[in-house]
Amino acid sequence: MIGQFVDALHLTRYAMYVFGYGAPTGFRLALAHPERVTAIISQNGNAYVEGLSPVWEPWQIYWRSPTLENRLACRGSLTATTIRDFQYHHGTDPERVSPDGYTLDIAYLARPGAEEIQLDLILDYRTKVSLYPAFQEYFRTHQPPMLAIWGKNDPFFLPAGAEAYRRDIPDAEVGFLNTGHFALETHAAETAVAIRSFLERRYLSPANKAAQIT
Repeated sequence: MIGQFVDALHLTRYAMYVFGYGAPTGFRLALAHPERVTAIISQNGNAYVEGLSPVWEPWQIYWRSPTLENRLACRGSLTATTIRDFQYHHGTDPERVSPDGYTLDIAYLARPGAEEIQLDLILDYRTKVSLYPAFQEYFRTHQPPMLAIWGKNDPFFLPAGAEAYRRDIPDAEVGFLNTGHFALETHAAETAVAIRSFLERRYLSPANKAAQIT
């Protein structure tokens, strides 16, 4: 759907910002059209198995054996308490986190059938992890300018996932913020400064502008 949206807008050159659970969507777009991607900003957007924390273990068990019992074991990740205290507050100063995000998430998940949809998506996420080697091959082959800006206290995607980009893109830039998964909840200004600096140096430099014109 996102690929069709991009095509409908006739976007043929773009830098992309990818985040968290949805990052593989952007990476799949890059696989399909590597010539379009001018830069990637990955904010806690993982593409390496070493970036997966132990929190993923119940999900990985479900991936390997999608039984009803293993499906039910994943349901705890969808509770209101988990969403607020773990997804949003873990590794942050909770006083800096607006309640808007987690209140909306909790409300959406309270809708009839929403939890089952999320459990289906949890199972489907194994297809994204299976694409990690393809994503890494794309990075090695095409060397897109990369900024990995990471909430270092993320309980889901570890700092090792950010550092791993340098294995395939040696000049990837990696930065850490003293916050959790939803880094923009507490460090939006700092993230914006890092992105602006990265794009000005790597994407909007005179040399790159001349290359794009030619």
